[in-house]
Amino acid sequence: MVDVFKGSFTQQEPIPEAGIEAAVAVMRHGRLHRYNTAPGETAETVLLEQEFAAMVGAKYCLAVASGGYALSTALRAVGVKAGDRVLTNAFTLAPVPGAIAAVGGVPVFVGVSAQLVLDLDDLAAQADQADVLLLSHMRGHICDMERLMEICDARGITVIEDCAHTMGAAWKGTPSGRWGAVGCYSCQTYKHVNAGEGGLLVTDDAQIAARAIMYSGSYMMYERHLAGPPKEAFGTIRFETPNISGRMDNLRAAILRPQIADLDRQCERWNARYRVLESGLCGVPGLTVIERPKEETIVGSSIQFLLKDWPGENVEALLVRCAARGVELKWFGAAEPLGFTSRYDSWRYVCAPAMPATDRVLAGIVDMRVPLTFSLEDCEMIARIIREEVGRLYPKET
Repeated sequence: MVDVFKGSFTQQEPIPEAGIEAAVAVMRHGRLHRYNTAPGETAETVLLEQEFAAMVGAKYCLAVASGGYALSTALRAVGVKAGDRVLTNAFTLAPVPGAIAAVGGVPVFVGVSAQLVLDLDDLAAQADQADVLLLSHMRGHICDMERLMEICDARGITVIEDCAHTMGAAWKGTPSGRWGAVGCYSCQTYKHVNAGEGGLLVTDDAQIAARAIMYSGSYMMYERHLAGPPKEAFGTIRFETPNISGRMDNLRAAILRPQIADLDRQCERWNARYRVLESGLCGVPGLTVIERPKEETIVGSSIQFLLKDWPGENVEALLVRCAARGVELKWFGAAEPLGFTSRYDSWRYVCAPAMPATDRVLAGIVDMRVPLTFSLEDCEMIARIIREEVGRLYPKET
């Protein structure tokens, strides 16, 4: 009997009842705008910022309209201007170089290792090219953050962490987003909390926080940011920072607060599914599962594996055969971008030199979402389907 998976790779769990009730309450009173509060009321957006700052151990937090907005705001807040070069991952998603381009910056791509993290040797070699690194923890993989910070601190490089895939993850116990000057998170539907769209920015730097708040459209109401710096931090910043409105509204914040409170439990559930898939794919000839270092606390909301040096037509055939059995895989090695699987040479607004070592890694990366709507039995079946189809396509003599 041939297994065929019937589940959906894009179906999320429902919003928690507490989030639905809080959202309905906001809609009933009608005060959706973040500064529109009744006497004695604390806005849902402010409460979310306070709670998230406490969760990750940050001094300041700003809730914004999207993860991409958080990235571009962080870049502006640390001083990136038109024409400035910014280091970033060659293996990432389009919003990362997009955020650099949005502020007029020029992305400088750093290679990817076989562990799917930033190649730190390449970072060290290119460290003299820019004063800022926008580091993407792509698909939840965290590099050796101690070594990365040593490289960047020695060169005076400011680090902004893109934690779109690592909310709840950590390196040596320090939460993702708390190693660099700024941490940016996504609250988009396919991330670890679901507001449809949204983002969070954290920092311990009062000047960065003040600029970010002014950029987000505070209209001189910065003292209402209870997770922001003291009013003295806004001294001249309030007069010289343009308003690029993008702070989160109370409706989305109300939806998110119960999800943030439940994040640890959700991360455990993702990891249980990830470990079943990982176990089911280990040892398959022709397929390499990414080994996760012991220093990394993961959130297994997606899983990646490598088909090292496979011919492109064989990879495409694997995707087709798995899809016919209900398993949706994405490939980062295709010549043309498809969905979210674009890569550094897809973004033609950037003049990027060829990166042969990175190209070889990208050519073998296969990616799969792991929704919490999957059961552990579903994950066993999915691994079995992938294992069987790889066995049919991988030449035994190889």
